[in-house]
Amino acid sequence: MTFLYWVEIVLFVCFLINIAYLLFFSIASLNKGKQLHHFSFKDHKRIAILIPAYKEDQVIIECVHSCMQQAYPKDKYDIVVISDRMEEETNISLSTLPIKLVKVFFKNSTKAKALNFAMEQIGDSYDIAVVLDADNVIYPDFLDKMNAVFSNPHVQIAQAHRKAKNLNTNLSVLDAVSEEINNSIFRLGHARVGLSAALIGSGMAFDYSLFKEIMLTIDAVGGFDRALELSLIKEGKRIYYLPEVDVLDEKVQSHTNFSNQRRRWLSAQIHYLGKFIGDVPAALLRGNWDFCDKVFQQMSIPRILLLGMTFVISLFLSLVAGGISIRWWILFILLILSLLLAIPSSLFNKRLIIAMFELPYSFLLMFCNLFRLKGANKKFIHTSHGVEDKK
Repeated sequence: MTFLYWVEIVLFVCFLINIAYLLFFSIASLNKGKQLHHFSFKDHKRIAILIPAYKEDQVIIECVHSCMQQAYPKDKYDIVVISDRMEEETNISLSTLPIKLVKVFFKNSTKAKALNFAMEQIGDSYDIAVVLDADNVIYPDFLDKMNAVFSNPHVQIAQAHRKAKNLNTNLSVLDAVSEEINNSIFRLGHARVGLSAALIGSGMAFDYSLFKEIMLTIDAVGGFDRALELSLIKEGKRIYYLPEVDVLDEKVQSHTNFSNQRRRWLSAQIHYLGKFIGDVPAALLRGNWDFCDKVFQQMSIPRILLLGMTFVISLFLSLVAGGISIRWWILFILLILSLLLAIPSSLFNKRLIIAMFELPYSFLLMFCNLFRLKGANKKFIHTSHGVEDKK
């Protein structure tokens, strides 16, 4: 009985720390805070839009067209599509457009390999590198806004506000809500208290020379954005968040894609925790709280698991231990509060309530992924794109 008592105490403290962290940054995201000051600019910087496209035949043309429709001067930016194992018909269609098409074929494909190869081909005549996914769509003023942001001499890295392109299935609605919760807690909330925002993997912009240099050190198979983020912040770089600069991103629509995507994320989280945790003591001595915060995020319990496990433990203790369960139910309520505060009002509707019935199965899939992590970070796990019809 004493052993079980201490197990419960340890679990409670771990869950409390995780939930308190989410609640703190969720509340912080509600504060207006200072906006990133955009300096006036007299010239347009040279921009390379880099789009790695691995088997993305269904979505790449839409992405490229949105890039072609920028209000930015046409001679000041290039669209670089990195075609990896796309159909020849798609490559022929792309070759007719005013873009730079870089074809690659790797035995083991990764985003890092594709980006490094492309930058070798296009040279160094750029000031800013913008990284998009092939399923992304940007608005005509996207590059204008990025140029204005980078006119601030302090800005070397910026993450745009990525939001849902599609809400056609219950799962895509949940994924859209999850994305906005991440935006509120790990980006806007962090920015409001003076910490770096988290990178997402697309809708990112960098000082070109910095990006090219740091990418030579990135050999990530999965979790490219985690490796990049931790490497940059370890070097003392600051990641700014741009909530007013939108990038549309396709949300997962099937349980298979959800499971594969989250398996990749979970494996990467564990992998990069092991890779970077040894750097924490030196970061503490230097006062690099940004880096310590990012490593803590790698230690944190994934949100869907935290939600499901807090509920299951609360329910179990209600049945077998009575009064002890009260503190767990309080934890569960605080967790729900932290998530609700982080969701934009525009997503609170009847569709969200219906979609929430998918949560138990999503939790089960994520829980099963805990036992399917072996080798997941040693091979590229692709998430297919292309909007499906609503079922």
